[in-house]
Amino acid sequence: MRRTAAVLVALALALAVSAAGHAGSSPASLLVQLDRALAVPGVSPAATGAVVVDLQTGEVVYERNGSRSLLPASNEKLAIAVAVLRELGPGFRLGTDVLGDGVRDGAVWIGDVYLKGYGDPTLRRRSLAGLARRVRSAGIRKVTGRVLGDESYFDNRRTAPGWKRSFYGEESPPLSALVVDRATIDRHWVDDPALAAAAQFEQALEGAGVRVAGEAGKGAAPPDAVPLAGLLSEPLARMVKRMNRESDNFVAEMLLKALGALAGHGGSTAGGVQVVRRSLTELGVPLAGVRLADGSGLSRGDRMTAGTLAALLVAAWNDPELAGPFVGSLAVAGINGTLEDRLVRRPARGRVFAKTGTTDLASSLAGFVGERYAFAVIMNGRPIPWWSARAAQDRFVELLAAQ
Repeated sequence: MRRTAAVLVALALALAVSAAGHAGSSPASLLVQLDRALAVPGVSPAATGAVVVDLQTGEVVYERNGSRSLLPASNEKLAIAVAVLRELGPGFRLGTDVLGDGVRDGAVWIGDVYLKGYGDPTLRRRSLAGLARRVRSAGIRKVTGRVLGDESYFDNRRTAPGWKRSFYGEESPPLSALVVDRATIDRHWVDDPALAAAAQFEQALEGAGVRVAGEAGKGAAPPDAVPLAGLLSEPLARMVKRMNRESDNFVAEMLLKALGALAGHGGSTAGGVQVVRRSLTELGVPLAGVRLADGSGLSRGDRMTAGTLAALLVAAWNDPELAGPFVGSLAVAGINGTLEDRLVRRPARGRVFAKTGTTDLASSLAGFVGERYAFAVIMNGRPIPWWSARAAQDRFVELLAAQ
């Protein structure tokens, strides 16, 4: 931690001293080449932020507008990844419980049964079948009441602040503490995920040999409800990998809300953001010019700096508990995820681990070049010429990979 703190202090000082120019002692020829690589028609140089840090020395070897506040697109997810891994641990699992409100009389549950979600974005219908079998294995053969979906662990907002209306369904399923199969049934979105989950669980119970008398519905389980069965999600590290490698907006937003709920700030986007900012501050990551409005980077209210992203990467790299799951969550150039078709030639192929980001106003790329560099590039435009921006980012990284 001491070395990490020293590196971040050096990075902050370098950015402060060179807020509009270059920092470090890299050969002038490399700085010129990196400048040229970022030149893109349709993107103002003032709307491009870039920082490169030598991972071995902590030296800022390149900087352009590193402290400028810009729309980050999906590079926002890097902040969420660091915070959830740090706060919860890579092995943490989210739960889904079956709770009973009533009494048991032999093989009959007299009362209602609740399916309560705690924000697992990977919950599947086949998992409900296993959960139903556990209820039957406990000796219950009949429920006199109803199956009710309980999504009370989160607030009732289906989207995040600052999203365009079209993002609902197009970029992410509806957000809820209880969502099965990403809120799809027969390839169609459902607007009420908890109600749909309750109906699916009722079917699963019937399929397992547990008769349910009433129709499925929604409701919050009372505090004294009795645990009947439960299941756990896949490990958090696997979710973070899906979030970063495939740039999964839904997983990002669900993890952010879960982070807020687990910290006692409520299952809301704002509650999760509060935890993320605290966690990054404790790591020594500078947050000047940073505004987190959501978890995915879709919100037009988001702001990030290249300097913050670079500091975040350095902090994760130097933390023995974060480094493995964090770096392992990133796409690998020319091989998988959102970088499968980018940087396909050596020396970048297989050596660059990074997170991409694209909206109509922003294009970004941040990550690592082998064990040599951490880098962050954010480019904004109205609209952003994303194809040209990606080509510029790739040129930039290829130069670093060739060093």
